[in-house]
Amino acid sequence: MRNQYRLGVDAGGTFTDFILADRDGGVQLFKAPSTPQDGTLAIRAGLAQIADATGRSPAELIANCDLCINGTTVALNALIERTGVKVGLLCTEGHEDSLEIRLGHKEEGHRYDAHYPPAHMLAPRHLRRPIGGRILGDGREHSPLDEAAIHAAIDYFRAEGVQAVAISFLWSVRNPSHEQRAAELVRAALPEVFVCTGCEVFPQIREYTRTSTTVVNAYLSPVMARYVARIDNLFQELGAQQPVRYFQSNGGLAPGHLMRERAVNAINSGPASAPQAGLAVARPFGIDNVITVDMGGTSFDITLTNAGRTNFSKDVDFLRQRIGVPMIQVETLGAGGGSIAHLDEFGMLQVGPRSAGAMPGPVCYGKGGREPTVTDANLALGYLPDGALLGGSIRLNRQAALDAIRSKIAEPLGISVERAAFGITTLVNLNMVNGIRRVSIERGHDPRDFALIGAGGAAGMHVVRLAEEIGMHTVLIPKVASGLCAFGQILSDVRYDQLTSLSMRLDAGHVDLAQLNQALAELRQQGLANLREDGFGDQASSCHYTLEMRYLGQIHECSVDLQQHSLDEAGLAALISRFHSRHQTLYSYSEPASPVELVNLECSVIGHLPRPPQPELQGPAEPPAPTAQSVRPMLFSADGEWQPTPVFNGNHLLPGQTVHGPCVIEEDTTNIVLPPGWQARLEPSATYRVTRGG
Repeated sequence: MRNQYRLGVDAGGTFTDFILADRDGGVQLFKAPSTPQDGTLAIRAGLAQIADATGRSPAELIANCDLCINGTTVALNALIERTGVKVGLLCTEGHEDSLEIRLGHKEEGHRYDAHYPPAHMLAPRHLRRPIGGRILGDGREHSPLDEAAIHAAIDYFRAEGVQAVAISFLWSVRNPSHEQRAAELVRAALPEVFVCTGCEVFPQIREYTRTSTTVVNAYLSPVMARYVARIDNLFQELGAQQPVRYFQSNGGLAPGHLMRERAVNAINSGPASAPQAGLAVARPFGIDNVITVDMGGTSFDITLTNAGRTNFSKDVDFLRQRIGVPMIQVETLGAGGGSIAHLDEFGMLQVGPRSAGAMPGPVCYGKGGREPTVTDANLALGYLPDGALLGGSIRLNRQAALDAIRSKIAEPLGISVERAAFGITTLVNLNMVNGIRRVSIERGHDPRDFALIGAGGAAGMHVVRLAEEIGMHTVLIPKVASGLCAFGQILSDVRYDQLTSLSMRLDAGHVDLAQLNQALAELRQQGLANLREDGFGDQASSCHYTLEMRYLGQIHECSVDLQQHSLDEAGLAALISRFHSRHQTLYSYSEPASPVELVNLECSVIGHLPRPPQPELQGPAEPPAPTAQSVRPMLFSADGEWQPTPVFNGNHLLPGQTVHGPCVIEEDTTNIVLPPGWQARLEPSATYRVTRGG
């Protein structure tokens, strides 16, 4: 760090989290209510809190930051709430309906449901305009571009008030000239309209995926541009010495000008920083296999990192929109503290995905909520104290939680309130365990080989039970757990992903190593040029390649990592061997005698930033036994008895001290529940290491 501070800002749906790290290893967490109408208001409120704590004005703080990083849910919220802009699409004549045909795909669980509604079209049918002209699969022009049709579409878009235009033609990845010419004509005629092309946004084969990704980018980019402009102006006004960096869905940072053009890269901006934070939490313990779970008020986000590498997703349906660009794989469930418990039409207990959100919130908030939630159940079981002050303004009411659980769940089921509350927490835990299985077991990983990292304000009350259920042995919960994504931002690097398609059989007599190596070199040079423009020298960067491969005739590909910059015959043989192994891991079989073909290439070029020092707690070499600040009754099983349970103040625990379950550790922004049979030791890295025993 060149300056005194580094600031991470994670703008969530309910709260905006701030992590301020200094060059001496100090880390401070602050929270302010989010202001979706204008994100700068929440940032100003958070900076005011930081100013009070540090004795420096917001301008002094920002001027003394070597880096200010912003993670945001603006693009995600716009996609969820359908508040993007009006989009027109120019597509190859005859392919106007590919977005609705969706390759004939129906989401899992609805394949035979004739009443399942179609996906919402971000570019309505009347705004999808067919354009004559055709590029063939080998890049040759079959018929010239119909510029008259483009001009007619422009006139129609102008009359309809279109605010963004997406352009996606067949085989533009082989020859982008038609798309480039169409974009030139649209930009000249509609200078105030945002324009993007498929060959820029997602230059890989699969026409439906490329078209959908381009439309999503067009739908969101003007919204993101307005947000970036407000944030950039605020930090410039405060005297920032460096441009604000924005967190991307691929786990890297990018400057504002890129995010204005590629909003599709910011959809998972918030939770994508969790893996980096999880690795930092686990590193002092020599662990590089981590599953990070972030449980907030509405959702439960899961990410997996194996041997220091995080799972990525590509070509996936996200909120029923197909997105092709690489994103850190985040499994998101409707399982947060505000998730509502209810009885379905068969009288069975269900939890989520509906949420009480921040307004009205759980019943115990006293803001008008009438349906019991996970937070109400935790309060009823004693894991939260009656009358606790939440966020400085919300006092929890245990009796209200008990009454809601009794009337809505317990009495209809003919069971006790305690059993109903325990059933709510058990069911939400099982839902979360199933999510952990999807990102681990279903992708060829044994979760027992990983440490579980707890993040988010609500995770501490559930994460140990999750580990217990799935057979994991180590849980790590940092003191900054409720702001872990903001913490991950300040530890991340700048990243540019370069994509291209290259169809080629890789067996002898068909492979062209010179062409393959040239394609790798071109991707690397594109990424390095972006980094140089961003102020990085080549010596501060690294490159990582991913090749998408398949057996000849298959439809879907496997991603295989490549570390070297070029391939010779021996390297190619090793690559093919890794593909067979990866296919075996994912699908339980491989076909070593079958020819393998290459489909797509990716190159991630990373500009490495110096990281702030990690926090380190000081304490005596032999700390005394910890002392509980209070005792209150809690319930740890459906059929068990209430137990007088010690409650420890996390601010008073010293590094090296160990507490044994059953107990609760109360931190400023989260509670950690240790059931019987577990123990937690506060480590010098400001992390609780929770293990079986005690």
